[in-house]
Order: sequence, then structure tokens, then C-alpha cells
Amino acid sequence: MFESPVEGHEEYGIALIRQRVNQWADSQVHMLDTTVLGTVVEVRATPIEYQWNYGDGNHRTTSHAGDARPDDADPYEYRTYTDNIYEETGNYEVNLTTVYTGEFRYGDSGWIPISGVASVPSEPKINSIWKRETRNVSADCIEHPEGWACDSPFLKTPPWEEE
Repeated sequence: MFESPVEGHEEYGIALIRQRVNQWADSQVHMLDTTVLGTVVEVRATPIEYQWNYGDGNHRTTSHAGDARPDDADPYEYRTYTDNIYEETGNYEVNLTTVYTGEFRYGDSGWIPISGVASVPSEPKINSIWKRETRNVSADCIEHPEGWACDSPFLKTPPWEEE
């Protein structure tokens, strides 16, 4: 989940360059009932680790799924478990792999650990990183396409509208 999703396109987040971009996992324990050799077996998968690849060469592994920043928090200063700072503008594919440990039980057996772990990748999302620059100008880009900001990303089609 992105702190600043693009309305109507939840697979995209938008933020400014050099700002702490916050995203987090919507994580929970998963339960499954199945039958093995005629016996009902409950399986419980518990997330224990989150492996983030932010698409800009930065990676982070944490035991915390992350969370939204408080509403009054400064995105340039307030750190979260899962934030990242992008140093360049662009569109970055964010990949998350959640690692689960498992247990099972049948009847009144109590929970029995399952050896190993399961690493489950999520669907990638895109962080669209922009810069903000202000100047006073007296010409428009139609008459003077070489003018300042005429090749601005704000004049280009955002990736969520290219589909």
C-alpha cells in the first residue's frame, strides 16, 4: 500500500524526489482448512519477514509490515519501517516478498511447526517520483517549445494514463 496512491490506480504511488516515500504491506495470518487422509487439518501461515526491493537499488528486510505515517508527520523527516528516499525522478517498480512460517494441527493436537518457510512475492507496484521547481516564465510551450519546463514530466502523460 502507498501513502500517496494515485486515485483510481492503486498500483501507483506518487511522491517527490528526496522525500521519504512510505509504503507498507497489508499483512495478516492466513488460515486454511484441508483434509489429509480423511482427517481435517488446520494450517496457519504467519508472516515473519518482509523483503522490499524499491527499484532504485535499495533493499530492506524487516520483521515489521510497516504502517501509515501520522497525518501531521513531515515526509522529509519522519521515518517509518518501510520508507525509501529516491534520489532521481522516474518510475520505480517496488517488489515485496513476504516470508511465512507455517504450523498445522488436527483434532486436539495443538499447533505443530512445519519445517522451512514460504516466500510469497506480491504483485509489483510503481512509485512515480517527481521533482518540484518553480520559476516565473513569460512564454508558453506551444510558441516556444525550447522554453524552460517545456520538456517537464508534468507535460508528459503519467504512466497510469498510458494504459
